[in-house]
Amino acid sequence: MNCLNRIYSPQLDLIHSGKVRESYRVDSQTRMIVVTDRISSFDKVLDSAVPYKGAVLNGISNYWFEQTRTIIDNHLVKMIDPNINLVKEAVPIRIEMIVRGYLTGSMWRGYQKGKRSFSGVDVPDGLQQNDRFSTPIVTPTTKEDSDREISPADIVKEGWTTKTLYDKMEKVSMQLFEFGTKYLEKLGIILVDSKYEFGLLNDELILIDEIHTPDSSRFWSLADYQKNPARVDSIDKEFVRQWLLENKEDGKIKQKLPDEIVQETSRRYREIYQKIVGEELILDEKEEINNRVYKNLFSAELIKDGYVIIIMGSPADLEHCQKIKSHLEKYDVYVDMRVCSAHKNGERLPDITEVYNRSVEPGVVIAVAGRSNGLGGALAANLAIPLINCPPFKDKIDMMVNINSSLMMPSKTPASTIVDISSAALAALRSLNLQRLKEVFRKEIADVKQGLLEADSEIRN
Repeated sequence: MNCLNRIYSPQLDLIHSGKVRESYRVDSQTRMIVVTDRISSFDKVLDSAVPYKGAVLNGISNYWFEQTRTIIDNHLVKMIDPNINLVKEAVPIRIEMIVRGYLTGSMWRGYQKGKRSFSGVDVPDGLQQNDRFSTPIVTPTTKEDSDREISPADIVKEGWTTKTLYDKMEKVSMQLFEFGTKYLEKLGIILVDSKYEFGLLNDELILIDEIHTPDSSRFWSLADYQKNPARVDSIDKEFVRQWLLENKEDGKIKQKLPDEIVQETSRRYREIYQKIVGEELILDEKEEINNRVYKNLFSAELIKDGYVIIIMGSPADLEHCQKIKSHLEKYDVYVDMRVCSAHKNGERLPDITEVYNRSVEPGVVIAVAGRSNGLGGALAANLAIPLINCPPFKDKIDMMVNINSSLMMPSKTPASTIVDISSAALAALRSLNLQRLKEVFRKEIADVKQGLLEADSEIRN
C-alpha cells in the first residue's frame, strides 16, 4: 500500500517523533510537521499504516484552523504537501484538554467498573452507555509516555501550567467544542468528544497540533444515534479500537490490523473528510508518495534536489574532503561531511546508511579512506545509492602500494574508485541524474569542446 510511515532525508533536522506526527526544525520561528499514515491505539503505534490517513488528518485540521481563528489563533502557516504543514514555533503546554459531550469510550469502560471521578470531575450514578451529559465536561490528561488523568488543581500544583492559563485553555476548549458541535450537527454528525492542545507564542495562547479530526475526536451519525443510542457506529478511530478490543490474542492487543480493517478504516477517514470539508480528498494513487513529498519539499525550498555525503575514515582526511567539497558547492546540491571508521566504530554504519537508503531525494556517498580501505567496501555493501571511493594518497608510491584496497571489492559491493578529486566530485554529481545538472554538464562539455577548437585555431595560426 502507498503509505507514508515517515520521511527520511539527511537535509532535515528531526526534533521530535510522536505516535503519528514528526516535527522538523526549519528555523527559530518555524517547524515542519509531517502527518504520517501511522495509526496508534491504546498508547502504542500499530504496525499497520492506513492509506490517506495523514492527508485526511492534515486537511481536516487545516480546514478547522481557518474556521476557528475568531475563537483563538493557531500555529498554521501553510500546507506544502497533503501530509505536511509549516507551522509557527510555539512552546507546547504538555496537557491535553479533552472535552466530552457523551459517556462513551474509555470513560464508559471506567464507569462500568465503578469509577465516578474523571480528572477531578464527578459524574452521577445511573448513566447508560452513550448517554449525553447535560453540559459537556473537561477531563484533562498529561502528555507523557503514557497519558495520565489529572485534575485542574493538580495541573497547577505539579507545575504543568498556571491557573490563569489553564482557565483560559478550558474556556477556549469549551468554545471550540461548542463551535464544532453546532457546525457538525448541520451535517448530521455528532461531535461526541474531542481533545485540544495549546502552546505559547510570544506569551500568547494559541491552538496547536490538530482539531476535530478522526484521531482527536469521536464522531457519530446523528440519525443512527437517534435510532439507537446504545449501538451507534463511530466514523473515526474508535472503529479500530473496538476491533482491537474484540480480537485480542492471548489477552493482548494485536499489533497488526488485517488488510480489510485497514481498508475500511481508510474509507471511514475519507468519508468524514468529505463530510466536513465538503469535497472528496483526491490524490494520485499511482504517484509514489515519497516522490510526491520530495517534489513538494524541494518546491518549498526546504531541501536541495540532491545530496552528496563525504564520509572519511579519519579526521586526518579532512583537508582531502574539503577539496572534494569545494568542487561540489557551485552546483547547488546539499553536501555534508561525516567521520566513521569501518574498523574502529563500524557499528555506526547501519544507522548512518539507513537515512541515505530511505531518503526521499537522490543522493551519492563519497568514501575517503586510503590505506586498507574497509570503509568504501562496508558502505557500498550496505548502501542502496551510489558509492564512489576517492582515497587520499600522499604520493604516487602510496597510491601504488594501497590502491588495491579501493579497487578490489568483494562481490555485490558496487563501489567505483576515482583518484582525481575533481573527477570524483563530477562523477558523484552525474550519479544524481538530475535534469537540472544535465543541462549544466551539457553546457560545460560544450564549453570544453569550444575551448579546444579555439586553442587549435590559435595554435595553427
